[in-house]
Amino acid sequence: MSAENRSLEDVEESPRRPTGVRDEDMDLDSDLETEGSRRAPHIIPTSCFRHQGSGPELTLRHRGLGPQGAQGLKSVLASSPHIKKLDLRDNGLCAAGVATLEGALRKGSCICDVDLSENQLGAEGVRVLCSVLVAHPAVRKVVLAGNRLEEQAALHLAELLLLQTTLQSLDLSYNALSDEAGKTLGPALAENTGLTELNMSWNCLRGPGAVVFAKGLEANIFLKVLDVSYNGFGDPGASAVGEALKVNNVLEELNMR
Repeated sequence: MSAENRSLEDVEESPRRPTGVRDEDMDLDSDLETEGSRRAPHIIPTSCFRHQGSGPELTLRHRGLGPQGAQGLKSVLASSPHIKKLDLRDNGLCAAGVATLEGALRKGSCICDVDLSENQLGAEGVRVLCSVLVAHPAVRKVVLAGNRLEEQAALHLAELLLLQTTLQSLDLSYNALSDEAGKTLGPALAENTGLTELNMSWNCLRGPGAVVFAKGLEANIFLKVLDVSYNGFGDPGASAVGEALKVNNVLEELNMR
């Protein structure tokens, strides 16, 4: 059999159809194909998405989906209103992959927990995602760890904090948010009225940026858990946090390791 005529089952990681997958589920695999082109072997058919059943969580970590694989996922999400948690860690989605999920996230009103860590999103991917989150207030938790986020991404995140009041938990750990990012996010944190948990660990918040960020904590009256460990706050940043805690009586947990 030639490569061009191979069936979708032939290019799955397992040569056999997963037990319990119906014919109609296999038909959905065509969502990942484009006319006249051959599908890449590493793309996971949508039957594999369906094979996870009808539970509230869809976990597809380390599958190498990429932007093309997100196309098939989009159709699954649009027809699966029961999904509440979407875990796509380490799939190389990039900005294009996030864009393909935009329509599905807007329609999937039950999705409240999204993990897009380690997906090479960069500033453009964050820009697209933030626009989706503003239009999709049902999302309560977002994980964006390890996405190479820098100052430009901080601008979009600051806008999100100002506009989105229902987001409760945001994880920005293991990125490259630096001094300038701290200056951008600090004022937004001061005005935010939704976040109760923020993870900024393993970034580069230091110097004046750390001080400005800490001043944002002083004005915030909703945040209960803050992790700024492994940032290099130094004495100026630590002193600013100390001053903020004289005023802030809401914060319950602080990690400055």
